[in-house]
Amino acid sequence: MENHSHSEKHTPHYGIYIIVWLALLILTGVTVAVAGINFGGLTVATALLIASIKSYLVLTIFMHLKSESKVFSIFVGVALLFLLISFVLLFADYSFM
Repeated sequence: MENHSHSEKHTPHYGIYIIVWLALLILTGVTVAVAGINFGGLTVATALLIASIKSYLVLTIFMHLKSESKVFSIFVGVALLFLLISFVLLFADYSFM
């Protein structure tokens, strides 16, 4: 029976990093392609959706948020909540211009 310390964290294999890096490159290409297409009011929403997916990948894989303590995850969640509120207020003001 092995006794593992709680200080050991699970880190993803290098293959996961390469796959996520390629996904980020592809999503960046999609963002550039979408910027050239006029979706009207959905252009900004589409760009924000792609940026959100890229942010999720960076936070969970490269910043190891999955293996951090719950308190740290709560701090990141609160920061993202304030960012969401800022975006809502910004676009509410922007829509009346």
